[in-house]
Amino acid sequence: MAEDKKLSGPDLKAGVELSQLTENQPFPGHFEGEPVILVRQGDHVSALAATCTHYGGPLAEGVVVDNTIRCPWHHARFNVRTGEAEGAPALNPVSCFQVVRQGSTVAITGKKEVDFRVACPQNPSSIVIIGAGAAGAACADMLRTKGYRGPVTLVAKEQPSPVDRPNLSKDYLAGSAPEEWIPLRTPGYYRSIGVDLVMGNPAVRLHPEAHKVSLQDGRTLTYGALLLATGAEPRSLSIKGGNLPHVHCLRSLTDSKAIIAKAQQARSCVVIGSSFIGLEVAASLRSRGREVTIISQDSVPLEKVLGRELGQFVQKLHEQHGVRFLTSARPQAILAGRVEIDHGRSVDADLIVLGLGVLPRTSLADEAGIQIDNGVVVDEMLRTSAPDVFAAGDIARYPEPISAEQTRIEHWVVAERQGQSVAQSMLGIGRPFRQTPFFWGQHYDVQISYVGHASKWDSCEIEGDLDRHNAYAVYRRNDKILAVATIGQDRLSLQVEAAMETGKSADLESIVRSGAPERANS
Repeated sequence: MAEDKKLSGPDLKAGVELSQLTENQPFPGHFEGEPVILVRQGDHVSALAATCTHYGGPLAEGVVVDNTIRCPWHHARFNVRTGEAEGAPALNPVSCFQVVRQGSTVAITGKKEVDFRVACPQNPSSIVIIGAGAAGAACADMLRTKGYRGPVTLVAKEQPSPVDRPNLSKDYLAGSAPEEWIPLRTPGYYRSIGVDLVMGNPAVRLHPEAHKVSLQDGRTLTYGALLLATGAEPRSLSIKGGNLPHVHCLRSLTDSKAIIAKAQQARSCVVIGSSFIGLEVAASLRSRGREVTIISQDSVPLEKVLGRELGQFVQKLHEQHGVRFLTSARPQAILAGRVEIDHGRSVDADLIVLGLGVLPRTSLADEAGIQIDNGVVVDEMLRTSAPDVFAAGDIARYPEPISAEQTRIEHWVVAERQGQSVAQSMLGIGRPFRQTPFFWGQHYDVQISYVGHASKWDSCEIEGDLDRHNAYAVYRRNDKILAVATIGQDRLSLQVEAAMETGKSADLESIVRSGAPERANS
């Protein structure tokens, strides 16, 4: 995650010549021992802390788009003039500095206090958020950031909440991230911003006509606006032995802890399913020195998401790290120490993790009469069919602008950004949700970044050298670019994201044509 702060460039307390700054190009320096970047836009120069507040990415290597700077690692975005965290996965702002100009020189004089609150034309009597995952947590933060002072209740199904779920299958499961990195927010934090965090007492019924929510213990919450962010749950395996104690799913911190505890005694581990979660679990268990076999019904892992060639690359990468694949295989039964698969074969398994994907938790909305169709149907403002009820995250089926389809996307960053968007809509300062989908997958030291959304495509063009981890894939349908996946091409990924947001296909084509692979990131 975060790296040690390394200072580069000039001391910005002493100042630099304005002529050294290129328009919209981050300029690295430092101020009183802290890495800082300058961003010139016309005659105005902004100064921001140079380290992303998400995982510590280097903003000096990011891309400036309009009034934001985007982190190259996971596409968090910050306002260049205020430091506000305007786009997930970052929830915390970066420091902003006072810049003075003396003749042809600009210098930093100190940090400045910035107030992100704005005038909001709507002021709901109270706000209830059902679900304390990515979308729910981001919504609660944004409500307070923008100045809403009314009651906010965040209803969490499980304890502790919320947590950094992507880390549960990556560094934390691998043993390279301590548990203190996992909470997104703590109960103490919510107390400090006046959010009532209700844990272990889930919502059991929604009454849209009365603007009320019933909780499991009989408590009733009244709302002026409500966010449904109930998320998704892992698919189970309906075969003999599918509920044995050594069979695990991975969705919560409790799940990850249980897998870690079992892995400490296990010798042989089996992952059933070759989803991103399943593959990341396999990589993490290999990092712990365990034997790992992946059983997948697919002939090539991730082929439906990334295409055959990139899927084969991922499989080869795992095999190079000692993972065994049994593809086009179907589990038949799970016994105490093994998994039986088709054609009379079996695999030793002291620990089994299911990586079969997830199902949206829509029962609460369905029972309340809210429109459901492979998720909770929402409009471009993420409103449901019920008045004053919004939906975000894994359950939301929204009009995705790139594919021009009503789509439900199960990505962490999308869920957070939708939560942020809903908060602003509730306060009357929102805009249609048109942000470009983004996710990343981590396989050992290789990150695959995926921008856009292509549920199906006519062609997948690979540019660069996959073996050198320096390539990208372009997915097209009807000659339109729907998505781009990159390896070692962080800047290109950011540029593609920005071009997709503008909707200018000619700009996007130009970027992917001229995107000669840069040196792979170390």
